[in-house]
Amino acid sequence: MPTVHLIITGRVQGVSYRFAAKEMAISLSLTGWIKNTAEGHVEATVSGPESALQQFIDWCRQGPRLAAVSDVVIQHIPEKSFDDFSIRR
Repeated sequence: MPTVHLIITGRVQGVSYRFAAKEMAISLSLTGWIKNTAEGHVEATVSGPESALQQFIDWCRQGPRLAAVSDVVIQHIPEKSFDDFSIRR
């Protein structure tokens, strides 16, 4: 499965971004992980079908209602396999 690494910047911490992203990823049958970074961003690695990944990336550009996303940096990385989608701390 294709895998992408994302860095989401803007007002993305303290707005339930990770929890909403996990729900979206699960609804799209994607696997991987998401976490907050010390710099105030959100970082994720996500695997799944290309069309579902694109839907997830499109969602990440908006985020949940209280988020204000300024950028999503996308890096295609070597394929990774995950059992589920988790929030890392």
